[in-house]
Amino acid sequence: MTTALIKSSLAASAAALALSASAVQAETVRYEIEPTHTFVTFEVVHFQTSTLRGRFDKVDGFIELDRKAGTGNAEVTVDMGSINSGTPDFDAHLKSPDFFDIAKAPTARFVGKKFGLDGDKVTSVEGELTLLGKTMPVTLKGDRFNCYDQPVLKVHVCGGDFETTIERSQWGMNWGIDMGIPDKVHLVIQIEAIRK
Repeated sequence: MTTALIKSSLAASAAALALSASAVQAETVRYEIEPTHTFVTFEVVHFQTSTLRGRFDKVDGFIELDRKAGTGNAEVTVDMGSINSGTPDFDAHLKSPDFFDIAKAPTARFVGKKFGLDGDKVTSVEGELTLLGKTMPVTLKGDRFNCYDQPVLKVHVCGGDFETTIERSQWGMNWGIDMGIPDKVHLVIQIEAIRK
């Protein structure tokens, strides 16, 4: 075997080993949302006085995360009809065409495309929010991201609080702005997801 052929063979072997090592190191893990610990909450100031809060009780979706590579994606779907403000009349108004128009847009969806990590903790998720049939970019800031072995469910769980402030008019939700109800809405996604 010639020297050139030996070098070529060694180079090919080294490349194969590098690819193999890379494949071992890269590990995308899928987590599916645990619905009894995952909710989407909104807050809006009412006529510059008190803070109105509401929660969506039905949330579904998944997160896929490769912490070593610093990559991930997520999909969170919200049943808009599950709105719960604690006041039935207010809930009915929120479901109407003035706000969420659930007859035409029964769900909202956040699709996360870029994860920010500090070590192994997720600190932000950049993606797109589809609401009332319109899709706009949104960045969620992560807080208290943690993974643990859930002692009751006997499963491995990751999660945290992810929040942002949006201007609802960007999605065409304009009712009440001219009366003093703010455009800005604070959103918090409280999420825990089970490793699959």
